[in-house]
Amino acid sequence: MKSKLFILLFCSASFFVFAKKYEVGVNRSFKTIKAALAQIQNGDSVLVYEGLYKEGNIVLDKEVKLIGINFPVLDGQKKYEVLSIKAANVLVCGFKVQHSGYATLEDPGGIKVYNTRNVVIRDNILDDNFFAIYLQYCSNCIIKNNRIKAYGIEEQQIGNGIHCWKSDSLQIIGNTISGHRDGIYFEFVTNSIIWRNISATNIRYGLHFMFSNNDSYISNVFKNNGAGVAVMFTNKVKMFNNTFTENWGDAAYGLFLKEISDSYIFGNKFLKNTEAIHMEGTSRIKVEKNVFEANGWGMKIQASCMENEIVSNNFVGNTFDISTNGSLVLNTFNGNYWDKYEGYDLDKNKIGDVPYHPLSLFSVIVEKNPPAMLLFRSFMVTLLDKSEKIMPSLTPDNFIDNTPLMHSLKL
Repeated sequence: MKSKLFILLFCSASFFVFAKKYEVGVNRSFKTIKAALAQIQNGDSVLVYEGLYKEGNIVLDKEVKLIGINFPVLDGQKKYEVLSIKAANVLVCGFKVQHSGYATLEDPGGIKVYNTRNVVIRDNILDDNFFAIYLQYCSNCIIKNNRIKAYGIEEQQIGNGIHCWKSDSLQIIGNTISGHRDGIYFEFVTNSIIWRNISATNIRYGLHFMFSNNDSYISNVFKNNGAGVAVMFTNKVKMFNNTFTENWGDAAYGLFLKEISDSYIFGNKFLKNTEAIHMEGTSRIKVEKNVFEANGWGMKIQASCMENEIVSNNFVGNTFDISTNGSLVLNTFNGNYWDKYEGYDLDKNKIGDVPYHPLSLFSVIVEKNPPAMLLFRSFMVTLLDKSEKIMPSLTPDNFIDNTPLMHSLKL
């Protein structure tokens, strides 16, 4: 009884003073959710008690607080979009939503929100849906503390966990997502925040950004996805204190940046990824105080990148710290710690007296001829790299950190 009271109070803190409450369930006033919804007025609440509800597509077209007690199950029977929200100021809390219909044209969701505002979806379980939570043309909505799971095998056969399209001022907070195509997907979404989510074992990306400006993602974990995060055709994105880990594969990245500008990557951890950061066509990106540890490549910075600043990062235990496919370097490296640095510090100011060239000859060769990786750790490769450091010929002279740190930063 205490747990029921807690869930009720937690989900319904903003009840209107004169709002009515309708109860659905065995031995309650209404046996079906649709019957209760047919009676409500704007601002009313519907309390749904535990049980299995197979009611097809449930449409919320009035301002309502739909609250589940002990996680009642809304089952789409693999046929229907389970819950469609078409009104403003709606709360959906405390349900298990499962088995939505699967269709590539209509994109049915477990919970789908249409052209509205001020919707809160929180503390729900979404299991085995095509799209779990889908927002289109929405503003000022909150998606919080939901547990989202699907069982996709190929990306063409499953939708995204949290899918947001042409929306503004969203808050995606504290959700766990796995088994979808992309864990979180933003396209044409502005002024929004993605905070404290765990997106793991998704088929394609843990987080996918497209044409979404002035957004932030902070303190999230992206683990063991096809690739961690892709940010494309976007500007003014803040990427703070996230963890990108164990995103392995032939084309896997911790963070993939394509055609983005004026953004800030700060305080992140890149651990055990094929490529920690891959940059194409980026400009004016500041990469500061991040940890790059045990990755295949710490950073791949393509020749199309310019005016990026890589400063005060730790590069530890990576196969290659830096790689590029060109000879013209228009980016700067300053004050980073490189565990491969073999210089000295005679004046004891904790900065190496000899500049460091983080681009090895072998990384240049592998970039142009990937099968050359078969020679990795051979004596000949070691000799080539040592010779290149003494008499540079193939690696760009200006690919250099003039102030390499002697000790790793406390990050």
